[in-house]
Amino acid sequence: MHTSDPIADRLLDLPQEKLDARTLKVTQHIAKRKHITRNLAQELASAPNLGQRAADAVAKFGGSWTFVGLFSATMFLWVTVNGMLLWLHGSTFDPYPYILLNLFLSMLASIQAPIILMSQGRQSERDRIRGEHDYEVNLKAELEIMMLHEKIDLLQQKQWTELIAIQREQLELLAALAASGKGTQSH
Repeated sequence: MHTSDPIADRLLDLPQEKLDARTLKVTQHIAKRKHITRNLAQELASAPNLGQRAADAVAKFGGSWTFVGLFSATMFLWVTVNGMLLWLHGSTFDPYPYILLNLFLSMLASIQAPIILMSQGRQSERDRIRGEHDYEVNLKAELEIMMLHEKIDLLQQKQWTELIAIQREQLELLAALAASGKGTQSH
């Protein structure tokens, strides 16, 4: 059975000690002739806890057109109600620069932002794992292709060597035939 040392030395021009963990893993999989692909859906499908589910739900809703529509409608309603109250009664519950509205929007942003960041952090971790797996699979495929090229080159070289040996043999036979033909013609 192969070891990863010759594979790393031959294909990557690096000794095994200089390989990073993922590349070493790939060369070992090649040496043992094992597949490297795995079902990431099962690995990443760990049940999220309540906080993670809430963060995902807030991020999903906060990045939707429904949220944009509701947010716009609330702002429009707030300004309209304040305008109507000012027009009908001469005073409002939140006068024009809408300080109360600004306070609510700031509170919403201060709560929503870290929750969305938590969800994005989980998603980026899943993306990182997928990216590492893709790298391993691509590297293994590349190394396997390089090994196939080597095998084809060796087979081609062997065929050329055999072909040259056959041609030499044929030339010797032709030379022998030509020599024996000259010998019979001179008589």
